[in-house]
Amino acid sequence: MLLAGSQEGQVSWPAVRRRPARAGPPTGNLLNPPSPRVGTDHQLLIQTLTPAARTPLLTLAKRIADAGCNLADARVSTIGADTSLMLLASGAWDAIAKLETALAKLARDEELKLVHYRTGARELSGHLLPYLVEVVAADRPGILVRIVEFFNRHDISVEQLSSMRYQAMQTGASMFQAQFTVGIPSELHIAALRDDFLEFCDSLNLDAIMDPVKF
Repeated sequence: MLLAGSQEGQVSWPAVRRRPARAGPPTGNLLNPPSPRVGTDHQLLIQTLTPAARTPLLTLAKRIADAGCNLADARVSTIGADTSLMLLASGAWDAIAKLETALAKLARDEELKLVHYRTGARELSGHLLPYLVEVVAADRPGILVRIVEFFNRHDISVEQLSSMRYQAMQTGASMFQAQFTVGIPSELHIAALRDDFLEFCDSLNLDAIMDPVKF
């Protein structure tokens, strides 16, 4: 329907009411909101050497916790009259910085030999098979060198090593004992390698075993 305008010769149309626009769906997912960005943990390796009676294990563990870091790994070993600690702390950048400051104060102790530095996570090598090697023999110089040379020739990595000499309780003989955790390349034939290693040990009059790590 046309309506006459207020002025002659003009025509006006009826006003059209506009419906309000519907709100669109939310742009975000309310059920699964985006997770906050998680920072990568930094790592600090701590090594100490002290007289066995003054091991700083408890003190260092407290410093790590007070700084807001986690104790990711630890090694404690007493050799002779001294104790060696190797601790791996992990945490946010500011927590590691706080721990470094605390360690700098702790290192002022003259009897405490302390070294610390930042490190990173080790890249896992899926082609290395973990094996346990144990060797026992009458003690004499050079045994450990020959065993490590054998591993080196076959590109076998030594992951952990513990060795000692002792007096046999029954006879008083001087004995040598070593325990290795090694990484054997997966392309090596295990049975052939074991035969070669046992033949090598026989030539040196060593009693040895090589078994897979089962955990």
